[in-house]
Amino acid sequence: MMEPREQSESMNNLEKDQNLSTEPQNEAQEVVSEEVTVNEPVAEEPVKEEPVPAEPAEEPVAEEPSSAPKLELAGKSKSELVDMMRAAAARPIEDVKDEVQAIKAAFFALRREETAKEKEEFLANGNEESDFTPKEDDDENNLKELLNVLKERRTEYNAAQEANREANLEKKRQIIALINEIANDPDNINRQFNRVKQLQQEFKDAGEVPATADTEVWKEFQRATERFYDVLKMNKELRDYDFKKNLELKQQLCEEAEALDEEGDIVTAFRQLQELHNKWREIGPVAKELREELWARFKAASSAINKKYQSFFEERKSKEKENADAKTELCEKIEQITTDNLKTYAQWDEVTKQIIALQEDWKKLGYASRKANAALFARFRKSCDDFFAKKAEFYKSMKEELSGNLAKKIDLCERAEALMDSTEWKEATDKFIEMQKEWKTIGPVVKKHSDAVWKRFIAACDHFFEQKKKQNVNIHAVEHDNLKAKKEIIATLKSTIEEAAEDAAQTVRELMERWQEIGHVPFKEKDKIYAQYRELIDKAYETLNMRGYRPSGDGYSRSSRQSSGGDRNLSERDRLVRSYEQRMSELKTFENNMGFLTANTKSGNSLVQEMERRIARLKEEIAELEQKIKEMDKA
Repeated sequence: MMEPREQSESMNNLEKDQNLSTEPQNEAQEVVSEEVTVNEPVAEEPVKEEPVPAEPAEEPVAEEPSSAPKLELAGKSKSELVDMMRAAAARPIEDVKDEVQAIKAAFFALRREETAKEKEEFLANGNEESDFTPKEDDDENNLKELLNVLKERRTEYNAAQEANREANLEKKRQIIALINEIANDPDNINRQFNRVKQLQQEFKDAGEVPATADTEVWKEFQRATERFYDVLKMNKELRDYDFKKNLELKQQLCEEAEALDEEGDIVTAFRQLQELHNKWREIGPVAKELREELWARFKAASSAINKKYQSFFEERKSKEKENADAKTELCEKIEQITTDNLKTYAQWDEVTKQIIALQEDWKKLGYASRKANAALFARFRKSCDDFFAKKAEFYKSMKEELSGNLAKKIDLCERAEALMDSTEWKEATDKFIEMQKEWKTIGPVVKKHSDAVWKRFIAACDHFFEQKKKQNVNIHAVEHDNLKAKKEIIATLKSTIEEAAEDAAQTVRELMERWQEIGHVPFKEKDKIYAQYRELIDKAYETLNMRGYRPSGDGYSRSSRQSSGGDRNLSERDRLVRSYEQRMSELKTFENNMGFLTANTKSGNSLVQEMERRIARLKEEIAELEQKIKEMDKA
């Protein structure tokens, strides 16, 4: 889900204007005759040539802008496209227009794909769509800087070109004035032929002029040139040579214009036709009897291309109308959606899906006319912005409660993290259990924080119980050492009983005292090792005549009789009672805690098993302590 600001930004990419109304530009044209040297003018009157029409009879239609150049852009990364743009920026601005557009389009296509993947990963991580913001992209910033540089250079270039055209226009008008001046002096006109040829070349070399003055200045030049030829008494062979050369060139242009009818791309054909018209206007006149026929042929070829070009734009206008109707329908659909009854997140999400679906339908539609497209887009975008603004207000109203819950859970995380390295195992365990109970009473938090804060809390809990488990592992190691020591005592008892030496009874008593000093052994070995011990003690009692020393109760009855008085017996009994009560308390705590533990993780499962093992051991120790206390009371 997108917030209003992000939604508005995303809608900016729904439309891109594609204006195909670039007017064709025609370069200045002039009549040029082959330069020859004339020593003396001939007496014959030259044939006047009628002016050549400046343009085809049909009114030119708007020219489609050139398509992107066929560059090798497939598979290029963004940084490579930036490098290509940087290389283009270093070249003359007039040579790289189409290349810049192609690189730009390829780059932003990659950028849109990248942003879509970022958003997909963002949502896959459990985040809210409304919180998504594309990462800043250095390549995009670099590309935009290069585009700004190119834009500034293009502006400067266009200004310089326009100034140059104005200067060219003034120069051409001066040339026309000179030709008219020469034509007004018939007495010396024969001597000015080479001068006029030079002026014709200067007119041709003067370059482009403003488009608004191009046709008129060419007509003025044509009239001045034809007036010069009309009054010039030039050699007929020279005049025929010029006409012949111009005829060949214009016939070639007719053939090229006729061949354009086979061009598959009508926009390309129209552009090439404009170039042929420019060349036609640069070529001088032909013999008067051929002019109309030749122009009719060129005009017919031009008309065929112009008709196709006109049909192309008519079809496009029809498609634009269809798109405008479809976009109007989408505007009506989105305007019918109401938010008055949306009270839950689920309801808002469901309507959000409808809005996004309508946006996707919009993106699939082509362009309407420029004027209609802008109005429809503004209408559609307003409805989207209004919806997401209301959605933002709803989410804001729910934010305080979620924020309060988040603060409580963060506090629990901090308390757990402060306690997770504690070695006060019982006290810390009780506190962790209480924190787990408290966690369950806190309500939900914002989804984007839910997983993170839970993982933080459970990580602290797992850390503590893992450390506690390691402590228990150390206890297990001690128990195995105790088992080894008791096995050694059993081996010694066995050999002592078998040898039956004079001090065997005393040795047995010492071994029994050592047995009592050794701590716990592994639970699964306890009964087995104790049975072996009791069997040997009973055997020693019978075979070594150990009167007055009964080995019952692990020697506690003996210990009590050998003590140095009633106070000592009472102190020993108190110690046993305290141990008994302590273990009863531990047993109650462990059994209570088992009700709150789950085995959702590997570490959690191990903890449950360890708790069960400890409970079983405590029950056994409690039973032994009860027996020892009873024996001491009897003694």
